[in-house]
Amino acid sequence: MFSPFESERMETRRRRFIETRRERLRAIPVRTLLPNLITLLALCAGLTGIKLAFEGKLELALGAIIFAAALDGIDGRVARLIKGQSRFGAELDSLADFVNFGCAPGLILYWWGLHDLGNVGWIACMVFAMCGALRLARFNVMIDDPNKPLWAGNFFTGMPAPAGALTGLLPIYLDLLGLFRAPATLTLLYTLAIAFLMVSRLPVFSGKRVGKRVPPEMVLPVIVLVVLFFALLIAYPWWVLSIGTLCYLGGLPLSWRSYDAHERRDAEAAAAATSASAVTGPASESVAAPQQTPDDDPERPARLN
Repeated sequence: MFSPFESERMETRRRRFIETRRERLRAIPVRTLLPNLITLLALCAGLTGIKLAFEGKLELALGAIIFAAALDGIDGRVARLIKGQSRFGAELDSLADFVNFGCAPGLILYWWGLHDLGNVGWIACMVFAMCGALRLARFNVMIDDPNKPLWAGNFFTGMPAPAGALTGLLPIYLDLLGLFRAPATLTLLYTLAIAFLMVSRLPVFSGKRVGKRVPPEMVLPVIVLVVLFFALLIAYPWWVLSIGTLCYLGGLPLSWRSYDAHERRDAEAAAAATSASAVTGPASESVAAPQQTPDDDPERPARLN
């Protein structure tokens, strides 16, 4: 025989168990599955790129990495568009990015030219992959920083992993064009430089807030430019990737200058506000105090704009 108190505790536990089980068995909306399916497709593309590279099908391997990068740019936007964001999807996306843009490019570079350096080339391949992992981990930690100003959302800290993968493969693009076959030592230094950029504190334009709204008069030109870009990418892939990579690397100083200008403006505004409050603060308080009405609440915070 159980006492009334023990029976009540057992009934409470039983109800909690039933509620937890119902929560687990609740149907998952399709809108949360679609972004994850896109991420898994990108992961399959990255893994296939590794397989194709070791089979000697270098052009197809690079195409798989490019396809994975395109899907990586789509899955997050699709999730936000259909309100299908989830913590599971964010973790899956980070894992896929590590494989697609850390492991896969490093292994492709190793198979293409770094293997000529033996263990040194393999170390460079591992450093590239580890820097990609560190870059993604830092991004996940900093994404919810409450102290970050609004304009900082336009910048990444360090080169993003997809861009690092595509720019890191530049020596292969040039080789496929027949313009320049980089020596293994030069490829090693370039690979380490891109890895360093991924884990650096260099501010880089994110582009996440670009293209959310298109003026009506720009709809047709934008469509034409997008179609033209993909047509050129299909017809002349290595030229487009080589020129795009060089332009991207050349634009990194512009990102830093823009970020520095924002920081200086914030510092000047903060300094001006501090000096103004120091000069006018006591006088304004003495004048404003008699005007306060009984309905005013001095503990009420200012409205957020």
